[in-house]
Amino acid sequence: MALSRVRLFQPRGEGTRLLPQASRLVELPYSSFDDDDDGDDTVEQDPGVWYPDPPKLSPFSRCVRYLAILWNLLFLLLGLLTLAVGVWGLLTKSPLPGGERGAPLGSDPMLLFVLAGLGASSVSLAGCLGALRASPCLLRFFLGAVLAFGGLELLGGLLLLLLRRRLRDALRDLLLLCLLRYQEDPDLQFLLDEVQRSLQCCGLESYRDWESNPYFNCSAPGVQACGVPASCCQEPLQKGSVPNAQCGFGALALGPAAAGAVLHAGGCGAALAAWLRGQAGAIAAGAGALLLLEALGALLALRVLGDIRP
Repeated sequence: MALSRVRLFQPRGEGTRLLPQASRLVELPYSSFDDDDDGDDTVEQDPGVWYPDPPKLSPFSRCVRYLAILWNLLFLLLGLLTLAVGVWGLLTKSPLPGGERGAPLGSDPMLLFVLAGLGASSVSLAGCLGALRASPCLLRFFLGAVLAFGGLELLGGLLLLLLRRRLRDALRDLLLLCLLRYQEDPDLQFLLDEVQRSLQCCGLESYRDWESNPYFNCSAPGVQACGVPASCCQEPLQKGSVPNAQCGFGALALGPAAAGAVLHAGGCGAALAAWLRGQAGAIAAGAGALLLLEALGALLALRVLGDIRP
């Protein structure tokens, strides 16, 4: 039986079989089946390039990959929760009395929850799949998105520091808008009620600011005329448990002393500014923690991307 020596590149027509081994000195027996293959013009042999197996990941690299998957899975769940809250808020809107529809979709605050949830869930899903499937494309997309979000957050923080006075003016304008559209937008109504209850205030400067609302003005028709919302009352609950929606009726017709015995007569503008100054440390700590989490996710993705071999 004739023998032939294995070579890396075998010319077509020779009766030798290519063996994918590191050594070139291995000999294989000659087979008549090789002659049949060589005689068929439609069959072509591969050049026989040998690819070694990719190196196995170290325990540390596997641990980093698992951490990256868990990190992205956590933010994926948070993004889906935010998206669900936004969609629920949009679907549960009901038309107010006297109006055919609520606020337009473009000005609805719940749309911010929908957009934030979509962005966070999409980026986290790309990072999770990229770490799970070792996909360089998805990991690069995740890194770019995280860096973009971090840059926007830093830019927003710098703008808030530089434009603090304009921020206070914007908050005052928002409160004034809530006063004017209190009965027209359920989101603004909920926001203003929560601010007045938590800060124990009423109106922008005082409870008299509610005279600018067309529904609470003393010349307006209806039972709410010359009144204020129930969230301005010092005791909005009747007998400690039942909400009293009529506790603010007729409050604008009272004098300052009589109204102060029933309402929180102070304005919300100064109270909100004082609350923000007191919470500045907590807000800065929360923003810093968010940036650190994003930096951690980017470092994990970089490590996983570095472990990937072609």
